[in-house]
Formats: sequence, structure tokens, C-alpha cells
Amino acid sequence: MADTNLMTIPGQVDPVPVARDITPREDGRLDLMGVSRARICEIFVEAGLDPRQAKLRSKQVYHWIYHRGVTDFDAMTDISKTMRPWLSERFVIGRPHVVEAQHSSDGTRKWLLQTDDGHDFEMVFIPDADRGTLCVSSQVGCTLNCTFCHTGTMRLVRNLTPGEIVGQVMLARDALGEWPKGVMDGLDEAEDAGDYTSDGRLLTNIVMMGMGEPLYNFDYVRDALKLVMDGEGLALSKRRITLSTSGVIPAMERCGEEIGVNLAVSLHAVNKEVRDEIVPLNKKYGIEDLLQACADYPGASNARRITFEYVMLKDKNDSDEDAHELVRLLKKFNLPAKVNLIPFNPWPGAEYECSTPERIRAFSNIVFEGGISAPVRTPRGRDIDAACGQLKTAAQKKSRAQRDREELDREAAAQTG
Repeated sequence: MADTNLMTIPGQVDPVPVARDITPREDGRLDLMGVSRARICEIFVEAGLDPRQAKLRSKQVYHWIYHRGVTDFDAMTDISKTMRPWLSERFVIGRPHVVEAQHSSDGTRKWLLQTDDGHDFEMVFIPDADRGTLCVSSQVGCTLNCTFCHTGTMRLVRNLTPGEIVGQVMLARDALGEWPKGVMDGLDEAEDAGDYTSDGRLLTNIVMMGMGEPLYNFDYVRDALKLVMDGEGLALSKRRITLSTSGVIPAMERCGEEIGVNLAVSLHAVNKEVRDEIVPLNKKYGIEDLLQACADYPGASNARRITFEYVMLKDKNDSDEDAHELVRLLKKFNLPAKVNLIPFNPWPGAEYECSTPERIRAFSNIVFEGGISAPVRTPRGRDIDAACGQLKTAAQKKSRAQRDREELDREAAAQTG
């Protein structure tokens, strides 16, 4: 294995090579979150199980992790009681640590999460009448420096591992209570078998639109989403997953071929001058080349349109001329397209203002009249800085001491209440 480091598994004399994409832990145990069934089998063999037993145990453990949401080996009732301690000594089934959870007045929920090595990142859940969408982060920070985006003002710390990416989905399902009935209240496999279906889930869609540029963490994002789409695990259809990119052209075709999810492109401008300013990546990958890559995206069709995200900035990209040019460009490349018009979400220090409602409506009408769907996205979670472009780790907004004090105040209030 090329990308490995050495880690000692308890009970092993010699260090075992472990892929760097496995989330590291200080206690020496291996975190199985974000690890495929085949890789779990390999790890079990490396830890001392014979191949036949490792294959059986990996199938059982994989099912409990991804289909049932179990984090405790002792709850895996079809694994022998003598095997469970062996697993617990060597492995763990992790989740991102929740630093803070916030609820918006409109139902949106935002979590400030922390990795095992102390880095903070965020995820957001947006409920609607017909769906529930989880906005997932792929990196700690961002490297793109889009000037309208609060997240873009952060420095890039590192890529999130597959376990840290999938862990966001698992944590959201924990919070929403969306694991099979009986798992969390002690019922065994026989008692709750057949009781659970995916119908009626609150979490129905995933968008890779959180912190970071997903295509700059391609391998880990791909591996994480394969686990999310696996029919024997979380079993979320690729048609319910959308990956958003600012236009990393070399990875876009790979995304279509190796992941196969819906594509969203952060366009935000229709000429080089403006897009160079607000999406600096445009200086490397220009608009026309980007639109050609969209036209070539595997699987794109009228039934699976590419979504173009367009933030509405007052007197910057919102004129009638801009709207007509947007229609011209999309038609030039014969793109099966939908345009999401996003009212700019302000943040402290932002140098832009949101276009007026009248201007946004006029822009939308022109695009619709050009034969392209252009709905206006309703801002969600603004009161907790969870709206599009507002994600920026809360750790940078308030000190650790402030958070500790707030936690103590909450505990004191609970005791007196």
C-alpha cells in the first residue's frame, strides 16, 4: 500500500501498515468509520484473524456500522461475546466530536464539529416539506478565496478523511433518530428484523457544499460517497447526492465517471473580469473551458441537469445584460442546465451587498424567458450563520474560553432549573 504509515495495534508485536485515509487516533485503536468492507476485512487479517473469520466478521461489523448506526461493539448481538472485547481493544467506531449545535428559527440546524486532532469544521441540515438536505464539508477551511464567501476567507488546514466525511452523515442520522427501530434501545437482531425501511427518512439528500472544495479532496470524497451510496450500508441514491465545485476542471470528468453524482457549479459571473474577482480560480480555469467541461460531464442530461449556482451581488453581476449573457452561454454549450439564484448572505466585513428583491426577480424572469429554469433560493439559517457562503468555523468567531463559559452557564441553569 503506497500511502501508509505505521501504527501499532494492541496485541500485535510489530506495527501494522495503516492507510493514511483512516482517521488517526492517539490511543492506537483504528477508527473503522469511513472504511470499506473489503478494507475492514484486510485490517482484521492484519490484526490476527484468519482470512475466513475476517471475512465473516467484517461483513457483520460493516452492517452494524452503516446500516444500523451502532458505535459499540457490545451491541453487535450476532457477534460472539468473546469476540466483542477483542474488537473493542483494537478498534473504535467514531463520530466527529460536537462542539456546539445550533437551531435556527426556520428549522435549519448547524453543528460545529471537531476532529480527533483538534480541528473544527461545520455541517448544516436543512429541512423542507418534501426533503431534508445535509450540507457536508470536505475540508477544514478552504483554499479558493472566493471574495463573496465567508468560508473562503479561512485558510486551508487539511483535507477531511473519508471517516470524517461519512461521520457527518452518521452524526446527522444519530441526531435525527434515523437508525433502525430497536438498535438504540437494546432490542436484538431477531426482535427488530424487518421493522425498518428507508421510507419516511428526514435526511433524504446530501450536498457536498460545506467547507472546502470537494474536488481538491477527490479521493477521500469519492471513497466516502461510495460508502454513503452502498446498498448494503447507508443506501442513498446517487441521484440524491450533489457535489458542488468552483470549477476544478481536471477532476470534473473523473467525478462523473468514478462517483456519478449530480454536479453543481459555482458560476456566479458571466465575464472574465468579474469572475476573476469573485472566484479567483477563474484565472486558472476560465468560463468557456468550464462550461465545455460541464457539457462533457458524464451522465448529464435533461433528466439530470447540471445546476449552476449564481450569487446575486448588487451592481456586480445582476444586470439585465448579465442575465442575457448567462442564457447565451448556457445555450452556446447546449447545456442541460438549471440556475439557482442565491441572494447574497451578508457577513461581517463583506465588501458586497445583496441585490434588491426586484432586481433578483427581473434577472430570474429573463433567464426563465430564455428557456432555462432559474428559481430564487430562499435563504435558510441566516440567524445562525448557516446560509450559503456563511460557513466559517465558529472557533474563529468565539474563543475556547467563551465556549467553556457558555457550557458552564448552561449546566448551572439546568441544575437550578
